[in-house]
Amino acid sequence: MKTVKDITSYIDNPSKKDEKLIEEAFNFAVNAHSGQKRYSGEPYFNHVYETGKILAELGMGATVISAGLLHDVVEDGITTEKELKEKFGEDISLLVEGVTKLGKIRFQGLKRHTESLRKLFMASSQDIRVLIIKFADRVHNMKTLDYVPKEKQLRIATETLEIFAPLAYRLGIGVLNRQLEDLSFPYVYPNEYKKVEEIVREETKDSIISLKKIDRSIKKRLAREGITNIHSNSRIKGMYSLYRKLERKHWDIDKIYDIAALRIIVPTKNDCYKVLGIIHDFRRPMPGRIKDYIAFPKPNGYQSLHTTVFTRFGNVVEIQLRTAEMHKEAEYGIASHLSYKDKVVYKETDDPKMWIKRLLSNINKLDNKNKKPENPNTAPEWIKNLADHPNETESQEFISELKKDFFEHRVFVFTPKGDVIDLPTDSSPIDFAFAIHSDVGNHMHGAKVHGKLVSLDTKLKNGDIVDIMTKKTITPTKKWLDIAKTAEARRHIKSTLKKLQEAPK
Repeated sequence: MKTVKDITSYIDNPSKKDEKLIEEAFNFAVNAHSGQKRYSGEPYFNHVYETGKILAELGMGATVISAGLLHDVVEDGITTEKELKEKFGEDISLLVEGVTKLGKIRFQGLKRHTESLRKLFMASSQDIRVLIIKFADRVHNMKTLDYVPKEKQLRIATETLEIFAPLAYRLGIGVLNRQLEDLSFPYVYPNEYKKVEEIVREETKDSIISLKKIDRSIKKRLAREGITNIHSNSRIKGMYSLYRKLERKHWDIDKIYDIAALRIIVPTKNDCYKVLGIIHDFRRPMPGRIKDYIAFPKPNGYQSLHTTVFTRFGNVVEIQLRTAEMHKEAEYGIASHLSYKDKVVYKETDDPKMWIKRLLSNINKLDNKNKKPENPNTAPEWIKNLADHPNETESQEFISELKKDFFEHRVFVFTPKGDVIDLPTDSSPIDFAFAIHSDVGNHMHGAKVHGKLVSLDTKLKNGDIVDIMTKKTITPTKKWLDIAKTAEARRHIKSTLKKLQEAPK
């Protein structure tokens, strides 16, 4: 039997007020969905219950969990927005309204697909919590997709794989990204899924044995150094993530070293580097496989040290080192900053993602006043940019730019002052210049990478330090459009070219 306690048990020391709110939402949903069935034949309430439970597991607060339990009551015509607002307050009512609108979005046909994407980003830019609830709703729907009519399965799985999973990744919610990808994978690419499944079956057994052996040897070595306050576990790479990597490596499994990895959690950032040094002292690292995502976090906030070492058993093993806070960020991303206690605090020097500070500020206002801030700013800038995408842009171009700019792999490139600019892979100095400022892009006449002059069509790589040279007399040319990769750069170039063409001779 499903109970409120099943959900509140995931909350750390919930207040009586929190428990009461969730219980009221739980009971309201039970009565509201009484007699309703899903495709599987199970009670409809099971779906909203699982949605609420997933939100609780993510560390969401009572308001978001309650909205998750209630997210279908308006759409199904059981109650009105006015009635919901009177019973549960404006905040929950607005969240349910946002999720209801998202529920009506159908990604079918090019024009409808484009407009649906804009609506999705618009709702997300207004309150990111709406998207978190939608993620939880989608995870459970994917878990029960087998019961949905065959003709709907591919559409739902495809939009999950191409839209919701990448969004979860960009927001740093690794736990949801993996689930959404792996639940969609067998429906969208059934043949490839079977091939990857066979590879995983063959490779993981030996890998897990190796990880256990090296885990024991590392702990013994660390204990000799006086380091015992650590936690370790093994991580199996997600099926879809492995498939993408196999494609990049031309299906050569011998070139993939992280199907399974040993994850070691240590108390502090300094411990990460200290333990890395100790491991390298007795296990030789593989050249080119040491990655410092602590000094240079991924664009979604992911931090960790990665190294691949040769074992004495004749194989190689990937090891990941991070703190508990880094692990929380890697698994829950933006969701970890929406916890119901709202006690996450960042020092200005600790966190380069300024939007999270603004996000935390606004979420605190939401919880304290139970109403939306006058000027909510609860979403990352890139989601706002998507919501504001010009309407005159052709549908195909919009989708193409979306995939290139936001859902592809990214590279970290630096200004001479050390500021990080994150760009899609294969970006050029032109894209870099416009990412800094439109004036820099419009007047660039050359670029240096690591102090050396390079051509404007140079493909930038991780860690490149780029210096843009400008001249007031320089303006973009049509050739730049063939080089520029990002939508931002291309829009500025087109706008400038149009102004130059229209200017009186």
